[in-house]
Amino acid sequence: MSRQYKVAVVGATGAVGEVMLAVLAERNFPVGEIVVLASERSAGGRVAFGDDEVLVRDLATFDPAGVDIALFSAGGAVSKEYAPKFAAAGAVVIDNSSAFRMDADVPLVVSEVNPEAVKDRPRGIIANPNCSTMQLMVALAPLHRAAGIERINVATYQSVSGTGRKAMEELGRQTAGLLNFQSVEPEVYPVQIAFNVIPHGGDFDANGHTSEEMKLVHETRKILGDDAIGVNATVVRVPVFYGHSEAVNIETRDKLTAVRARELLQAAPGVEVVDEPANGGYPTPVTHASGNDAVFVGRIREDLSHERGLNLWVVSDNIRKGAALNAVQIAELVAAEG
Repeated sequence: MSRQYKVAVVGATGAVGEVMLAVLAERNFPVGEIVVLASERSAGGRVAFGDDEVLVRDLATFDPAGVDIALFSAGGAVSKEYAPKFAAAGAVVIDNSSAFRMDADVPLVVSEVNPEAVKDRPRGIIANPNCSTMQLMVALAPLHRAAGIERINVATYQSVSGTGRKAMEELGRQTAGLLNFQSVEPEVYPVQIAFNVIPHGGDFDANGHTSEEMKLVHETRKILGDDAIGVNATVVRVPVFYGHSEAVNIETRDKLTAVRARELLQAAPGVEVVDEPANGGYPTPVTHASGNDAVFVGRIREDLSHERGLNLWVVSDNIRKGAALNAVQIAELVAAEG
């Protein structure tokens, strides 16, 4: 009989935590015992795990002894406080927050890109990248390996689910209100999100960029292991519920044609190419990404302004692949170690 694991999901009542539980069940991860943890406010409720319902327990009073793998998706402050405690008790922690991503002794892993990095985890913690970095790396890693990427220009069009459930509720509420000729007031976002786009994600840094933009810069270099890559990012929030989109322009060290890039992406794990120069021959959050595992790539074409430039359109479900699925895939890599 293959080994079974005691798995804890921290932040199990949140949007990502719920999908983590669903993905664990769908992929038949060898769970011997599942523990779902959340704040005291949520403790006592029940959440779905496969065909069962599991009692939600209070994270603050839970003893992590005996947990093999802990999936965290409860925010940076919770991760900083509790992830080291779970690791000290012997668990491998897979953290979805930004708390440890840039720590030199914590691997930052995209399962299709740098799976070997999971083995070097001296603190017992493995970090999941930001959701927009995640899908970007799945698409760009095979191109970087083939031709070397010198520079990335990327504009992200990020769905409101990346901000959380309250943001999704705000988009729904504002949309309904405006369609009924009512005035709306922003609460989660600084300005109205319904029927609007907001060129702002995270907090502003002194350099004029936002923290979401700087995550793309730093995390890309760490995952690809190349600090020489230039990354220029603009983050935009759009009135879409699920699925982040990215308009990507890359400059490679060696010439890479659109035909060759398409071949590399068609062979890349985790990628689905949807690239026909016709109406609807491209991926969108609604038609392709939402609820699916893959990173979808389309509009692959050579940059007319740069002899070694390529343009891509990259779409993925930010909650599923951008967070929950990759965490479970990392857990599968850990389990494969035996």
